[in-house]
Amino acid sequence: MEEIREPVKIKICGLMTLEDVAAVNAAKPDYAGFVLAKSRRRISREHARLLRMELDPSIRAVGVFVNELPQIVAGYLEDGIIDIVQLHGQEDETYLRRLRFLTGEPVIQAFSVESAADLEKAEQSSADLILLDHGSGGTGGKFAWELLESVRRHYLLAGGITPDNVEEAVQRYHPFGIDVSSGVETGGKKDAGKIMEIVRRIRNAER
Repeated sequence: MEEIREPVKIKICGLMTLEDVAAVNAAKPDYAGFVLAKSRRRISREHARLLRMELDPSIRAVGVFVNELPQIVAGYLEDGIIDIVQLHGQEDETYLRRLRFLTGEPVIQAFSVESAADLEKAEQSSADLILLDHGSGGTGGKFAWELLESVRRHYLLAGGITPDNVEEAVQRYHPFGIDVSSGVETGGKKDAGKIMEIVRRIRNAER
């Protein structure tokens, strides 16, 4: 019997403007990411609140943090600015337990992948979902995707994904979800056409 797969989840990360939110609302991915850590895409708490107010309620908001105090992260969840936490630093299992004690909300933990050993470490995480990326995230670079063949748990695939290669990623590796940021930008800014195109290609790749 042919295996029935869940639809691949889609996350557009690094939203910074109301125009970005409008583009995402039109394309209807599953998740939208706000970077709340040091980055060229960083936005303030109040700006994240504003963008969240304009975000389609069917799209879940993800807050990206790097080594932030758990109580500060929890505050974003408690105030309804985000629905899900994404960790991109050196947060350990003690940190994850503390965050769960404070919120009980879903946690995504990101891992930089250079070798099979990195994947083994990622699979041991107690996070609800792992994200596999190139470098520290947001680099636009791609790691050796063939390493994914050994992964045995759900993961979000990030790093170097564009409308041109996303169908290969979906059809060959069947990730739980695709996370894209720079791959849907032109000149360092989100491109509404690229966002619509990558969502369309992911949906078509599953048929």
